[in-house]
Amino acid sequence: MRAVWALLGACCLVSPGARAATAAPAGTTAPAATAAPPGTTSPAPTVAPAARAGSAAAGFAALPKIDVHVHINSSDPALIQQAQADGFRLITINVDYPDFPPVATQRTLARTLAAAYPQTLAWVTTFEMQGWDDAGWQQRVLAQLDADFDAGAIGLKVWKNIGMEFRDRAGRLVMIDDPKFDPIFAHVRERHRVLVGHQGEPRNCWLPLADMTVNNDREYFREHPQYHMYLHPELPGYEQQLAARDRMLARNPGLKFMGAHLASLEWSVDELARFLDAHPDAVVDLAARMGQVQYQSNRNRVKVRHFFVRYQDRLLYGTDLTQEPGVDAAEIRKQAHAVWMRDWLYLSTASVQRVPELDAPVRGLALPRAVLRKIYAGNAERWFGAAWKGLPAAVGAATVR
Repeated sequence: MRAVWALLGACCLVSPGARAATAAPAGTTAPAATAAPPGTTSPAPTVAPAARAGSAAAGFAALPKIDVHVHINSSDPALIQQAQADGFRLITINVDYPDFPPVATQRTLARTLAAAYPQTLAWVTTFEMQGWDDAGWQQRVLAQLDADFDAGAIGLKVWKNIGMEFRDRAGRLVMIDDPKFDPIFAHVRERHRVLVGHQGEPRNCWLPLADMTVNNDREYFREHPQYHMYLHPELPGYEQQLAARDRMLARNPGLKFMGAHLASLEWSVDELARFLDAHPDAVVDLAARMGQVQYQSNRNRVKVRHFFVRYQDRLLYGTDLTQEPGVDAAEIRKQAHAVWMRDWLYLSTASVQRVPELDAPVRGLALPRAVLRKIYAGNAERWFGAAWKGLPAAVGAATVR
């Protein structure tokens, strides 16, 4: 049986012990930082004593929040119940992933739980690549999508098996820009749904383990060598994977796209800005990539903070928290709260904390309240519409300059 609690980052799994590491309490607010010169490293922050933890927790409780990227593969509502306690709504995402239950089982769980908790849970469907070479594959997928959309699915997920794993009958690796997908993506657009795309992997995937920048990537690729592309030079490279994704988007104007995991551009806010500028119909989620963002902010905090403020309308909060069958409900709830609070401290305060993804302590970004409101809820409500039944949409905040 898999670990009872995982962060599925590439899907990058983080061990329960690592992801549940205790964050240092919120510290005193740091003086306003100045930008580090290009190519230099910001001074390493020092973990400060708890002084403002209470105010951070109060801010967390008061702000409406949405985690746009979780995977609930169990009928146990523990994660949903913790979301309700912490003021979160959720989107659970089906994935054509061999370590998950069959897609049909994921679909049934998502529909059942969303019907039982309509104010808290929405869901994204997926399709299976099995049968790709059959003449009727497209029509079967389109029919299933219509059934899922009619049942409340708010989007379609395409995973990294397209481009990195699945081969057609002739042995050819199928890429995301294959024209055979075009009628499917056009249908997503016509049905006013969102395409959620996880193409490629973190750039660390193409590096030796010793050169990777964050601990969770190093752990995941050590345990999953089949996805460690440094060991598989015969497969398309990092740039090829993302180029195929970008060609697909260029060929499908008007398609609402959410790039999962910072669109696999987690290593550089400059590259991520270029992607967002080039694709006005795209947003990105932060799921399982906070460590890479923190790695960058430890080197130039002002630059990373400026990126969050400038692209405040294009960033959606997510974690990739995963609940599997048979796990302890109390442990799930405890760890979910810990992850959500750790991220909140980083985004909302200038406090310093230790995080499991990095060996060095991290100072928070202290984003303005209006920016936080968009990243945590407003952007998801705008992008996914009335996904959560029976709740009014949050009032949009003005753009912070």
